[in-house]
Amino acid sequence: MGHKVHPYGFRIGIIKPWLAKWYADRDYATLLGEDMRIRQLVGKQLANASVSQVEIERGINHVTVTVHSAKPGIVIGKGGANVESLRTNVGKLTNKKVKLEIKEVLQPELDAVLVAQNVAGQLERRIAFRKAMKQAIQRSIKAGAKGVKVQVSGRLGGSEMSRTEWDREGRIPLGTLRADISYGVVHAHTTYGRIGVKAWIYRGEQLGERPGAARTEPREARRPRTTRGTRAAAAEAPVAAATATATAEPVAVATPKPAAETVSPAPAETPRRSAAPEAPAPARAATAEAATAAAEAPAPTKAAAAPAATKRTASRSKAASTKEASPSKAPSVAEKPEAPEAPAEEA
Repeated sequence: MGHKVHPYGFRIGIIKPWLAKWYADRDYATLLGEDMRIRQLVGKQLANASVSQVEIERGINHVTVTVHSAKPGIVIGKGGANVESLRTNVGKLTNKKVKLEIKEVLQPELDAVLVAQNVAGQLERRIAFRKAMKQAIQRSIKAGAKGVKVQVSGRLGGSEMSRTEWDREGRIPLGTLRADISYGVVHAHTTYGRIGVKAWIYRGEQLGERPGAARTEPREARRPRTTRGTRAAAAEAPVAAATATATAEPVAVATPKPAAETVSPAPAETPRRSAAPEAPAPARAATAEAATAAAEAPAPTKAAAAPAATKRTASRSKAASTKEASPSKAPSVAEKPEAPEAPAEEA
């Protein structure tokens, strides 16, 4: 199933204004039917005036009807005769005072309703539908349109089976809300039946330059209110990146400062390292003196132990076998008294 939306109704309140500007609670149905009858009357009475759209605005006791036409001279008539007759006919449909305004369409080639009316008129005059479509598209492109599409459907060329044919040039972004797309539908009444003509004209993007774009700013403010996690994360991503860059900037600035400080104390540290080995000089001297004292101390002990060993060997000269085993024990006996003799000499 197709999901097609009217291009004008899809953009109402965003880049397009309302064509009926009034409000009613109880009389809404009656006023709506009254608007439809007014539009039908204007379309029939001004069929040759190339009317593109009709705006209706209601007040307390008056009704303002604005007619957009490419041929305002035909609408006005000689001496304003047509305007007066139209005002009286509209006044019969409503019991209020009628004010009629006429606005000229400066570029009819960029109005989809007028382009569709042109193609429908050619089909009624039995002109080939392909030729009519191509000529209309070329005129609109020359007038400055960025994209044009024309579609005709019905018994084309008098064929028994109805079909749909269309032609397009440029692009028509129907899903883009800010794209200013004009759309029009007109019926061509031929001898073979009714042929529908549709036209789409892309006139560029509209960013709040016209009165119809009054609600673009509030809708932009509602975008951050999305509750979905992905959209919220996408909205917070630029904020987090901005904060990260803001916090990273002072760190990047502070890094060169410690580099300057490390370079300056470098010469001051070198004398400290050279002075460190100079401090333990007295300790080294004390250790050297202790080492020399320790080296000199065992010398007299060995000299004193030598005569004692000779006396013991002489007393035990009877056993030769024991003398050979005794030298291994003799140093141990001789070494034991070194501990008590050494402190005696030091004292």
